[in-house]
Amino acid sequence: MKCEHCTRKECSKKTKTEDQENASVGVPSLAQENGEKGEFHKLADAKIFLSDCLACDSCVTAEEGLQVSQQNAKDFFRVLNLNKKCDVSQHKVLAVSVCPQSLPYFAAKLRLSVTDASRRLCGFLKGLGVHYVFDTAIAADFSILESQKEFVRRYQRHSEGEPALPMLTSACPGWVRYAERVLGHPVTPHLCTAKSPQQIMGSLVKDYFARRQNLSPDKIFHVIVAPCYDKKLEALREDFPTASHGSRGADCVLTSGEIIQIMEQSDLAVKDAAVDTLFGGLKEEEVRRHDGASSDGYLAHVFRHAAKQLFDEDVGEVTYRTLRNKDFQEVTLEKNGEVLLRFAAAYGFRNIQNVVLKLKKGRFPYHFVEVLACAGGCLNGRGQAQTEDGHADKALLRQMEGIYADIPVRPPETSAHVQELYQEWLDGVDSPRVQEALHTMYQGPGLPAVSRDIKW
Repeated sequence: MKCEHCTRKECSKKTKTEDQENASVGVPSLAQENGEKGEFHKLADAKIFLSDCLACDSCVTAEEGLQVSQQNAKDFFRVLNLNKKCDVSQHKVLAVSVCPQSLPYFAAKLRLSVTDASRRLCGFLKGLGVHYVFDTAIAADFSILESQKEFVRRYQRHSEGEPALPMLTSACPGWVRYAERVLGHPVTPHLCTAKSPQQIMGSLVKDYFARRQNLSPDKIFHVIVAPCYDKKLEALREDFPTASHGSRGADCVLTSGEIIQIMEQSDLAVKDAAVDTLFGGLKEEEVRRHDGASSDGYLAHVFRHAAKQLFDEDVGEVTYRTLRNKDFQEVTLEKNGEVLLRFAAAYGFRNIQNVVLKLKKGRFPYHFVEVLACAGGCLNGRGQAQTEDGHADKALLRQMEGIYADIPVRPPETSAHVQELYQEWLDGVDSPRVQEALHTMYQGPGLPAVSRDIKW
């Protein structure tokens, strides 16, 4: 079956046939790797199929399957096993960074509070042999703050002759991949240049943390735990500062579902542990999130910042108005009957299509759009919100939404650690290092791509 937005006859989604079995990625237990029985002898193979959601439901070629196969649990276990067997000089420091939208899934599956689930997950990973477990919320802080500043700059220089608006968010890798490889100009100039939380976390771990620990980036094996498969493709981008050192920001991406399968099929005795920070012996005291119902809440944070910076208006609670469907919502700032700011959230491919169509026709009334490939937002990523037969688990999604809503919100502006990192790591908030570490560039169809290009 071909993708709904693909016109290439040779591109078709693979169904669950022999091709799928040949392309699936097995995850061996450590006991299997050792050739002996051990505490992991019950761990079954977890498999990722090429028919899984990748890059906005687009078709997956054999080349893509090969690339994605490098982002799997088998590689994770390989490094764990090498650390147990080989010369100490060959050991890797294993760091795992967990996305905030994955935590409600673990809380629901483990029947724990989100804080206890975070500690249980951390304890399990460290029991496996992971050295550090981080929360990617600090990377989202940077991404949101840079998005806020960029929107204000775009608004101030926007004109009919040189349109800089609307600004479209760039945190969703499925949406960005689709924009780059399919849409190109005139869409890509509207993408926010701030890197995604995953990209920034890669730089934080492989650059800042590595230097703090006196390690070369290639000595760290960095794993991301995320709610969707598109993050595996995102890890293939080579625009991280560490790429020049032969090391990617993320060496392996595992979905929440892959991790829970490993947990459920392991007989490892788990001792709960606090999540680490990038600052030595300090530990994360509590789980926190940003102001989004199912995502990092770029719309709400950028909206408040723009209202204050551009119009000196203080906005408390952001009021959303549902328009075409529950996944297309609008937020406006009005004064004396005049609309000063008009923002929108567009989730899911159908809404993205409408946004792109109106943008190309020049009939798009919005200043800013938070775009996510998954209907329902990040919590509904296919790496966690699925039933065993591959359908959306609506009951689980509602449960996760309730759990996520109860997590305390902390605005990125209030993070002392972020302000410290701007100075210590990036030499100030407006230094050239900020542009290098926190911003990126986009390509369009037909342009030279990264060494592991994705073909559409």
